[in-house]
Amino acid sequence: MRLLPREDKFFHFFVRQVELIDQAADLLQQGVAGDGGRLEYAAGRIADLEKQGDEIIHEIFTRLNQTFITPLDPEDIHALGSHLDDVLDEIEEAAHRLVSYEIHKPPPPMVELCGLICRCSGVLRRAFAALSHDKALLDHCIEINRLENEADKVHRAAISALFRSGGDALTVFKLKEIYEHLEQTVDCCEDVADTLQNVIVKNG
Repeated sequence: MRLLPREDKFFHFFVRQVELIDQAADLLQQGVAGDGGRLEYAAGRIADLEKQGDEIIHEIFTRLNQTFITPLDPEDIHALGSHLDDVLDEIEEAAHRLVSYEIHKPPPPMVELCGLICRCSGVLRRAFAALSHDKALLDHCIEINRLENEADKVHRAAISALFRSGGDALTVFKLKEIYEHLEQTVDCCEDVADTLQNVIVKNG
């Protein structure tokens, strides 16, 4: 029996945020697999999703400052919100640079990294659904860690090949910067997973 009300709306906001991330990741994957027009459309839609995400994160932080009893430790709610915000920001940044740098045909490793981001976003969606229904989520965290290791290998190989390619310096710079944002996106997903693991430990 609860003597004081507890605000469980945070779970709803987290689920909504990962839904936006999942949509953005899917758009990014479709964009890099298509032509320049599709990528430009995807970047515009992702920018809209990122703005919606900012509103959700703002609402999370506002409620956190106004809520006396939270379903998770306040610092964990803050960390989850921040890391989820980072994921969507990095997807938006990668999409923006793909368009502004006029990368009309992204190289295969870039497409592969976008696919891994899409897989991470799907796992995040399942993890937060499990969290909101008080179900086991450790396997989801482990899977994101595995995907991050896979993305790290793809990223390292891609950068190595990029510098061996003998391409012009400007193109190398553009592609390297986009690779960095894509790899950072997966790192941010792992940050979310690590925070979820902390939640598991605290509430186990």
